[in-house]
Amino acid sequence: MEGPVLHITNAAEFKQKVINADKKKLVVVDFFATWCGPCKQIAPIYNQLSLKYSHVLFTKVDVDQAKDVAQGCSIVAMPTFQFYRAGAKIAEIKGADKKKLEDTIKQYQGETSETPYSVPGHSDLSAFIDKTQVHALNQATNHDVLNILKNDNSYLESEADEQLIIVVPFTCAVKLHSIKFTAPKNNGPKTVKTFINLKTLDFDEAEDSKETEVLELTEKDFEPSNVTNLKFVRYQFVTSIVLFVESNLEDEDTTVINQINFIGTPMETTNIRDFNKQDEGPQK
Repeated sequence: MEGPVLHITNAAEFKQKVINADKKKLVVVDFFATWCGPCKQIAPIYNQLSLKYSHVLFTKVDVDQAKDVAQGCSIVAMPTFQFYRAGAKIAEIKGADKKKLEDTIKQYQGETSETPYSVPGHSDLSAFIDKTQVHALNQATNHDVLNILKNDNSYLESEADEQLIIVVPFTCAVKLHSIKFTAPKNNGPKTVKTFINLKTLDFDEAEDSKETEVLELTEKDFEPSNVTNLKFVRYQFVTSIVLFVESNLEDEDTTVINQINFIGTPMETTNIRDFNKQDEGPQK
């Protein structure tokens, strides 16, 4: 299974994802070539490591596709693994040395950000959410949708009534396995309809369109160690997901969501810029 490895195709992406990454996060860059035998041999191991060390950001650069990046990083042999933190290179490995690769990750990984929930074979997809395009309908001005992407005391709250529409695009196509909802047990979401590969959706469309799945949440879904499993076969190619929160647990006037985490696996070979399926309207 492919791990959550992010493909970088140009210098702008390298600057955004590697140089400007979270200063506390270790970023590993695999410089490879499609014709390189050792690169092919270590690729599945690199994917496995990305699942094992989910708090580390793993990226790949095809040296023939992104020649400007390879040249700027002084790459002369493949594979070469470079390690970055706070925008600076802190280590480098040349060659497909599995033990040395993992040892270096262990050395520089920093503090782990373990979560009370775990889904074997999948990982948190927060790094692959296009935060600039996340939006919601019927959100309170002081408690907007970006709060669900934070790990703090902030929260998203509906405004006029209990309903919400939350639109979450990804930077690459993903396979979605489950969703972790963090919410209060009185006015957390109850009935949530999912729609995939849509750029936007309004409330009338949400009521009239055929959903991907209907989730009926209970208090148990909000317990720290639990996730809400999806019908995985329906989420094999997801470029965005829309959540229509239809009701909350105790019919309160507003719905509150502290955090939403999407768990699954990115599809490495898919570039979202080349596939704009979201432009299609909802099915009716």
